[in-house]
Amino acid sequence: MDASTIGLIAFASVLVLLALRVPIAFVLAGVATVGGFLVYSLRTGTFTPERAINPVTSLVMNSFFELIHSYDLSMIPLFVALGNIAYRAGITTRIYDAANVWLRRIPGGVGVASVMGCGGFSAISGSSIACASTMGRICVPEMLRLGYDPRLASASVAAGGTLGSLIPPSVLFILYGIFTETSISKLFLAGILPGLLSLAGYVLLILWWAGRNPAAAPVDPQPLQPGARMAAALAAWPALLLFLVIIGGIYGGIFTATEAAAVSVILTILIGFAQRTLTLATMWAAIRESLIQTAAIFLIAACAKIFVSFVALTGSAGLVVAWVTDAGLPPLGLMIAISLLYLLLGMFLDPIGIIVLTLPFVIPLVDGMGLDLIWFGVIVVKLLEIGLITPPVGLNVFVIGNVVRGAITVDQIFAGVVRFLLIDLVVLAVLILVPAISTFIPNGM
Repeated sequence: MDASTIGLIAFASVLVLLALRVPIAFVLAGVATVGGFLVYSLRTGTFTPERAINPVTSLVMNSFFELIHSYDLSMIPLFVALGNIAYRAGITTRIYDAANVWLRRIPGGVGVASVMGCGGFSAISGSSIACASTMGRICVPEMLRLGYDPRLASASVAAGGTLGSLIPPSVLFILYGIFTETSISKLFLAGILPGLLSLAGYVLLILWWAGRNPAAAPVDPQPLQPGARMAAALAAWPALLLFLVIIGGIYGGIFTATEAAAVSVILTILIGFAQRTLTLATMWAAIRESLIQTAAIFLIAACAKIFVSFVALTGSAGLVVAWVTDAGLPPLGLMIAISLLYLLLGMFLDPIGIIVLTLPFVIPLVDGMGLDLIWFGVIVVKLLEIGLITPPVGLNVFVIGNVVRGAITVDQIFAGVVRFLLIDLVVLAVLILVPAISTFIPNGM
């Protein structure tokens, strides 16, 4: 059995084990170790396991060490800590509070405010799941109290929560940049316009839904207190400042992405203590949550690096490239095929699992056709974003279902999410056909 065949069998084994709900870190490292052992043992044509022990050990340890000591990886704990500390300090939800006050007097206004709040939360936290969980607790009960259609109330937050994948900072962009060796700063900037385009699509859908069926999104009858709009707008300044520091600093060449993360964490702590919304106890709770989340991401990334090294050893990625080349697919045909693959995997796997599993195979294809890897990174993250609300295993849908347990069923959330999925597919098509939307800002660095 040659190495390429072993590699393809290993990939199929990974999919089977993930379908059986085996943790992805153990799957990737375990399959890569066993597969590497077989490759080295069969290299001479006969099975000689004693010749495989040292090379396999070297492959596993060197891959793990190389990933963990990556400078770019250091921004993950910083951005995770930024999101948790900003949440504990009450900063992440203030854009929603301001939008809610300004928009609640129009049909569907609270739903629009929820999506905008998700966008603001995403611009600080970088986590779709955290965004859906936090905003779900705040926005969905408020919309239900006003008499919103449960499908609209829940689906708007489930879809809005996916913006954490695309609007920078984004953990998925960081992982993509590390594994493809592309500029993470440019990836962050490339996600801005596509993220705003997705947000605008969601807002238009909610306004159309409310206009077509006013009973689904009634107006709040309570009058506003004098000066409430201005007070709410002024209270949102810390969130806007943090976003400007991250994006303005990177675009202006003042910071690298890692430096922007570090500066933002310090700034968030200072604002929290100055406004007395952050205490030592709440900051320690945020740091503890960040350590747990970072450890999980690091373990998956390190095991994925082992799997990537194994794929390179087998040459199976080159075999896939040869198959696609022989098929004569044009660039657009390749992008459609890759999109269908990601949409299919998104129905069953989590985003991090999909990205670390597929990149070793799809990046050589895309790079071989001369396509822009920054633009392709935006397409990949958009596809992973869609997977968060795609049945039957849309993570954001189940997060919202858990948050509002008893008030709304998962079936109702999926029924509402279908309309948002249609918007996502339109946005995806636009991003594929018009790459300039993704590359305009990073090309201006």
